[in-house]
Amino acid sequence: MHTRTLDVRRVGRIEYAAALDLQKQLVEQRRAGTVGDVLLLVEHPSVLTLGVRGDGGRSHILATDEELASRDIGVFETGRGGDITYHGPGQIVGYPIIDLNPDRRDVHKYVRDIEEVLIRAAADYGITAGRVSGLTGVWVGDEKLAAIGVRIQRWVTSHGFALNHTTDLSHFGLIVPCGISDKGVTSLQKLGCRASRAEVETRIAVHFGEVFGREVLDAARPASEARA
Repeated sequence: MHTRTLDVRRVGRIEYAAALDLQKQLVEQRRAGTVGDVLLLVEHPSVLTLGVRGDGGRSHILATDEELASRDIGVFETGRGGDITYHGPGQIVGYPIIDLNPDRRDVHKYVRDIEEVLIRAAADYGITAGRVSGLTGVWVGDEKLAAIGVRIQRWVTSHGFALNHTTDLSHFGLIVPCGISDKGVTSLQKLGCRASRAEVETRIAVHFGEVFGREVLDAARPASEARA
């Protein structure tokens, strides 16, 4: 059986609105069959994004409009699942544009598989991460290491995950992250990881290939990270 490929595109810093447009284009192309499965790895300037649950998380913004404006932090409504979250510098944001047809049409499993990718990536740096019953994301104890919020249209995915790498965690104080008031947030850096962004992105790409059964095409993989 032919192994499907996953084209890893390391986009770098990109405005959130531009990333939404890029995802929309790729979803249309994936549906049309003009591109294969794609994993976008990006970093955003500071922004708050709202999900589709309830009011999207607007009631979980703790900062005033004036405070957000003074910090140049925008607020975006999105079509992804979940509540409010923060994106910003030092975060590795992944947007898988994957056709789940014909054999992966299970939304719950798709989310669990993304969690598994990130759990394995954390383990590469000696960090024991896992899941919390009833909650989405990747956790270390009671602190969230990565948030997940996805959208699936006609079984083609968009949106995805945000892994805190060297993120300034104080920004999460502007909100109730994901609407969960009794949990904290953490980062790879806080947990002792000193790996570069490129190295962590490589581990994520490798584990995506393992978990999703894809041949990873990653032209930007550093030579020092050529292991599979």
